[in-house]
Amino acid sequence: MGACLAIGSLASCASCLCGSASCLLSSCCPSAFNSTITRLAFSFLLLLGTLVSIIMILPGMEDHLKQNKVNCDIVVGYKSVYRMCFAMACFFFLFSIIMLRVRSSKDPRGAIQNGFWFFKLLILVGITVGAFFIPDGIFNTVWYYFGMVGSFFFIAVQLILLVDFAHSWNQSWLLKAEEGNSKFWYAALLTVTVIFYALAFSFVVLFYIYYTKPDDCTEHKVFISLNFIFCIIVSVVSIVPKVQASFISLYTMYITWSAMSNNPNRNCNPSLLSLVTNPLATPAPGPAPTTAPGSVQCGTPRASWGWSSSCSGLTSESFETGEDGVHRAVDNEEEAVTYSYSFFHLSLCLASLYIMMTLTNWYMPDAAYETMKSTMPSVWVKIGSSWFGLAIFLWTLIAPVILSDRDFS
Repeated sequence: MGACLAIGSLASCASCLCGSASCLLSSCCPSAFNSTITRLAFSFLLLLGTLVSIIMILPGMEDHLKQNKVNCDIVVGYKSVYRMCFAMACFFFLFSIIMLRVRSSKDPRGAIQNGFWFFKLLILVGITVGAFFIPDGIFNTVWYYFGMVGSFFFIAVQLILLVDFAHSWNQSWLLKAEEGNSKFWYAALLTVTVIFYALAFSFVVLFYIYYTKPDDCTEHKVFISLNFIFCIIVSVVSIVPKVQASFISLYTMYITWSAMSNNPNRNCNPSLLSLVTNPLATPAPGPAPTTAPGSVQCGTPRASWGWSSSCSGLTSESFETGEDGVHRAVDNEEEAVTYSYSFFHLSLCLASLYIMMTLTNWYMPDAAYETMKSTMPSVWVKIGSSWFGLAIFLWTLIAPVILSDRDFS
């Protein structure tokens, strides 16, 4: 995108300061709907902030800055990540409030959503600069708890989207089986289901071996056992082998591992590296880094939730060609928006908080605000989100039976 903007003329750049998303396109860029370009642009801002946070937390960055006589108390380490993500969260939350109840691009706020990119960047930069002037004090601890709560809701939203994805996947393969070559698609469905269940069960066994002790790690034993039982329940409720139940079971096991890897009790939290390099030896204690619990899948989320129903959204009707032969973005939201502007920005706000917690490994600043330490709240946030996801999935299975008078198609 940056390369495409760089080759534009000065006149085009000037018009883009207050123009629509179509200004982000040039002859070398693929054409798309305004709604698609807008979401890509906002996502790019989130990515840019994330990259800055990663650079500031990289090992050796503090030493490098000190060599150049830079005061790095706030501009590197977890403090910089907190402030960068604070700025992004405030930026997206502000737009979430502004975009409430926008029904179409004819709303004056639609122009703000799809245009004014130069000023949006200035606002984000301004909030970011201001965030780095926030004194340490109680900010780090308070913002840590904001990150915990926001991350819980972000994981919950991701789990709901994954449930939707699992249902869509299962329905798609069943439909293909009904349309033709049923043996192949039923066999594929059964194969994937068996593989997912086998992996989920294998993880349960490994968890009991490496993340529990005969006389310790009671919480882990409870977490593993409960989630294993819950997965059996949702699988039985689904009646027949379906890919979504196995998929959710496998993902639940991943969330369980992610939660246990944040346990401050190192006797119950072996290093992931030690398990890989020497699986038969007694695992060395140490927290394992966590990763994101899954990204949004292409084509699965509902359009009304703020995500596109297709990853690309590029079709022969996605653009119009001007007299100069240049493809321009089409405003496809004059009648109604294709996604919720407000929810989209709220999702990016929660994503900013989740990124903050992930980059800092869910550690909490200590009383002196000089180091970070692992805490049990991060464990409960992830375990709680896994239970929430299983409850949502269970409801999708029993709701059509309980509420038979409603259409759930």
